[in-house]
Amino acid sequence: MKENVLLSAGNRFTEIPRETWEQHLEQAPEDISKTLSFMTKAHHLVRNFVVRELPSFGKSLSPELISAELKMSSSKTIEILDELEKNLFFLVRNQQGDVTWAFPVTVDKTPHRMTFSTGEKLNAA
Repeated sequence: MKENVLLSAGNRFTEIPRETWEQHLEQAPEDISKTLSFMTKAHHLVRNFVVRELPSFGKSLSPELISAELKMSSSKTIEILDELEKNLFFLVRNQQGDVTWAFPVTVDKTPHRMTFSTGEKLNAA
């Protein structure tokens, strides 16, 4: 019996051979490494900070706050936020430039709620 995998996109399903799916999975680590290659230690520092702090802060994080907390220049922080938003959709900012969304959390309303072991609650991105 031939095994297939069902992929869904909206209301549509596509059937692909299991072998094709497994080949794609084998390439995933290489693809992720290429995708993350633009990130420096500072990029990871900013991203980790916003993901960690959005739940406890409970509202958007301004570039100024991020700069102050990480002891990083404002211009460097904004440059990194621009790159994170542009390159991988790691985060989203509002019209004021504040971070409102950093996968997997957001301060924007979504139908998905998360509760952390600390008791903090936030919307899932």
